[in-house]
Formats: sequence, C-alpha cells, structure tokens
Amino acid sequence: MKKQDSGHTKDAYELVLSAIDEGIYKPGDRLVESELAERFGVSRTPIREALQRLETQSLLRRDGRSLIVAELDRNQLAELYAVRTELEALAARLAARHAAPEEIRVLQGMVAADRRLLGDADALSRANKRFHAQLHLASHNRYLVQQLDLVHRTMALLATTSLAVEGRDAEALEEHQAIVDAIAARDEEAAATALRAHLSRAFETRIKIDAGEVEPVLPARESPADAD
Repeated sequence: MKKQDSGHTKDAYELVLSAIDEGIYKPGDRLVESELAERFGVSRTPIREALQRLETQSLLRRDGRSLIVAELDRNQLAELYAVRTELEALAARLAARHAAPEEIRVLQGMVAADRRLLGDADALSRANKRFHAQLHLASHNRYLVQQLDLVHRTMALLATTSLAVEGRDAEALEEHQAIVDAIAARDEEAAATALRAHLSRAFETRIKIDAGEVEPVLPARESPADAD
C-alpha cells in the first residue's frame, strides 16, 4: 500500500485508537511502528507521534523499546469507574436540564430499538456505546463530552463486555430506560441517581467476571468491550 504523505498526526491517532477500540489490537498486543504505517497507508512520523500521544494517555505502555496496548488492573478499573460515574452523573443531570425534546425522543427510540438486540452481545455492545454517546451530547457541555470521550476510549482496554453476562443485557436496558425517563421528566436528581445505579451494577458485574463468579456468554474480545 502506498503511504500517503498527507496523513496527519490526528488522522494516525484516530486510526490507531479506532483499531484498539474495535479490538483489532487487544490488551497485551505489541504495536510496531512500521507495521502500523503499512496497514494504514501513512508515513511513520505521524504514526510515531500518535503512539507517543496514546502512551501519555496511558492507553499504551512501554516494554523496553516497544509499546504495548495497556491492560487495566483491578485498582485502575476502580479508578476508571469512579471518575466515569461522577462525569456521567453530571452529564445525566445536565441532560435533564438542557436536552431538547428531540434529543429525548432519540434516546427513548434507542432504548426501544435496543430491546430487539437482546441476546446479541456484540450488537448490543455497539448500541450501548451509541446510547451513552448520545446521552453525553444531550448534556450540551462540550468540555464534559471531551472528558467522557477519553474515559470511554480507555474502556476499550477491558477484555470483554459486561453485557455478555447472561441476564445483564436486559437489566442494562431497564437501567437505560430509567435514566431516559428521569431526563424526560426534567428530574435532574433522579437522572443522576439512575445513572449512578446503572454504572454501579456494571462495575459489580465486571468484578464478578474477574473473580470468576460469572462467565461471559461470549469469549473475551469476541465482542468488543462496551461502555458499561
């Protein structure tokens, strides 16, 4: 593939980040600059700069002279959920205050459509990401959206989706419904509370997966890591 000199650092960054997000590169995988440049058809300079940026964001870790897709340990997972819960609770609160009626109807439609995906962890995982992203936008706070985007990118480092655990998918959709109902009612406190409860259950499920108390229906990384 011919390398395109027009490939900018931002483009290379998004390309590598998307590949991690989609599970093409998994936690523990070694990223080789020359291979990435060949895969994406860009020169090595923007790839090098993109990898440096991902390292500063802790999405990659250094192993000698190599960069490896990072893995989250239990402490990091707890820290991630603590930050995410506070930020998303604020997003839900602001959405209840600022979301346009059209945005609320879109959220309601998403929950209704996602019910048809029950049993398909792969499709529901992608739908879950879209729901949370739409919720963030409904907060009408660009700085909050930027911070949440980084948090959700880090979720790509998780081995599997919590929605792959039997019964969790239906529970999660009911929790989504409670969040949207509170936003529609313009009840800021209820929206934040429902969001916190949702992420608490998601975190609890992940702890059980790590402890071997529950098993995902799908093997790790057969379904991309989701936002929950």
